[in-house]
Amino acid sequence: MNVPERIAQVYAAHGHVVLRRARQILNDETEAQDVLHEVFASLLGKPEQFAGRSSVTTFLYSVTTHLCLNRLRDGATRARLLAERGPGKPEEARGDRLLQVRELLARLPEDLAQVTVYYYVDEMTHEEIADQLGCSRRQVGNLLERALELCQRQEREAVGHG
Repeated sequence: MNVPERIAQVYAAHGHVVLRRARQILNDETEAQDVLHEVFASLLGKPEQFAGRSSVTTFLYSVTTHLCLNRLRDGATRARLLAERGPGKPEEARGDRLLQVRELLARLPEDLAQVTVYYYVDEMTHEEIADQLGCSRRQVGNLLERALELCQRQEREAVGHG
């Protein structure tokens, strides 16, 4: 079986997981679809990026999270999120909270954003995150502490107390 056929099989088996993950992080169907296509187009172009160090699902989950976090950092995406939050638009408290979380994630360095998503959104244990990231549980704890400190500092600065 050639590479495009294998990628097509992976897409058929796991595309829904990638799409669900992208929707969860981005909360935007068009962007989630874009991420889905980007993940598999990238695999077609560079199939060697999946080196088999983890399961296909773990690899796709990590790549999707990474791409979504990059999109959150993108200025156009951030502007859209802020526009959705504009005055006169009724929002539920949960939706507003999710928007705030996405804005914070967009400002975190990549490693801190990933560990934050895995812990607080996916409710993974330190051990599960360590397996996902290929690091120690202690490192996961350190990353979570740094992320929390940075978020708290950003919140204080946002309200003028920093």
